[in-house]
Amino acid sequence: MQLIIHRGTQEIGGSCVELSAANSRILIDFGMPLVNKNKERFDPDILKGKSVEELKELSILPKIKGLYKNENKSIDAILISHSHMDHYGLLSYVHADIPIYLSEGAKELVDITNLFLHKEVKSFNAKLIKNKETLVIGDFKITPYLVDHSAFDALAFLIEADGSRLFYSGDFRGHGRKSVLFKQMIENPPKDIDCLLMEGSMLGRSDRLYNNEEEIEKRIVEILKESRTATFLFASSQNIDRLVSAYRACLKTDSIFVIDLYTAYILDKLNKISKGIPRFDRKNIRVKFMKYHADVLAKNNLKSLLYLYNERKIDMDELNEKRDKILMLARDNSVFPLILKNINAVKGAKIIYSMWDGYLTEEFRFFCNEQGLLLESVHTSGHAELEDLKKFANALNPKKLIPIHTFDTEKYPELFKNVQILEDGEAIEL
Repeated sequence: MQLIIHRGTQEIGGSCVELSAANSRILIDFGMPLVNKNKERFDPDILKGKSVEELKELSILPKIKGLYKNENKSIDAILISHSHMDHYGLLSYVHADIPIYLSEGAKELVDITNLFLHKEVKSFNAKLIKNKETLVIGDFKITPYLVDHSAFDALAFLIEADGSRLFYSGDFRGHGRKSVLFKQMIENPPKDIDCLLMEGSMLGRSDRLYNNEEEIEKRIVEILKESRTATFLFASSQNIDRLVSAYRACLKTDSIFVIDLYTAYILDKLNKISKGIPRFDRKNIRVKFMKYHADVLAKNNLKSLLYLYNERKIDMDELNEKRDKILMLARDNSVFPLILKNINAVKGAKIIYSMWDGYLTEEFRFFCNEQGLLLESVHTSGHAELEDLKKFANALNPKKLIPIHTFDTEKYPELFKNVQILEDGEAIEL
């Protein structure tokens, strides 16, 4: 089995791995970069109006023969580990006949992102796969493993071909609401691993303030108990663990969790996969209608959902009346200042910033200060920190460990055994 990491040996984001066996070729992930060559944030607008060849020359699309729409197909399949854009965001350039294998939850979230956020990864040849249900693609035998990550229904992959066994960790952690999956992996890992591709997103970052979702939930409870006006939660609507933490905190304090139509739609779709996910009609959940979200549903023949969600609609009058018992999911966008203007006595309101601090701009800090809003970071990472990375590597005990999805490749040899460092585009035989 031959391995080429086309992108990811020296950076987080844009992951793309190629595996070749006797008569078969597959990719694992095909993500959009998070940074450019200068390590500055990648601007997706650079993609607009450019051909595949132009994007290859810019090193945005990897030079992989038989992958793209204008080529003779020679890639047998693409495996997508989870629904973050840095793992699937370039699929729109892929030949339409190439099957894309991913979990049901990941497929739902990709479709929802297309619907509401127009990320241009539209129809593709999706094939749904499930935890530990082995499939065969040409010469490859593939077993997906469900992992704990901030993306719902995320997968790692055991891939076997030509007598070799490779394990791709994808993005994972051991401290989320699905931490039992990490524990099961450590206690009963796949055996005889020849090569482990292991992420290291957190190696160069500082220690987390909160160790797990239970601590996040506890702090939200404390904030809601102290609040005398509306409280705002800045979190991704696709971070289901975080939404569950917030909802549980609302139940414990008899607060109202106000979500938008986009979030209501996500929870509605994913509840069909996992019944433990709260829906819009659960106790203490209300829905704030935003015009853009309502227009998206109406324009996509989903107008009936507006009538359904209307049963739990909350307007500004009620929101003001009950503002000391409100936790409202919000975002740093043009809508947020408009909401603030319509809430009475908002000075002193707390924003629970429950996202990576790298997204927090100085402009927004200034805005909060100007408005008298109190900003507090209450977050834990979607990725494993060093202690859990070591447990993972020791449990799988690979003959060869190759860094991926990290800016700290050079740290691996001093932290883990049997490390081999590759460069993007370098081919090796396993």
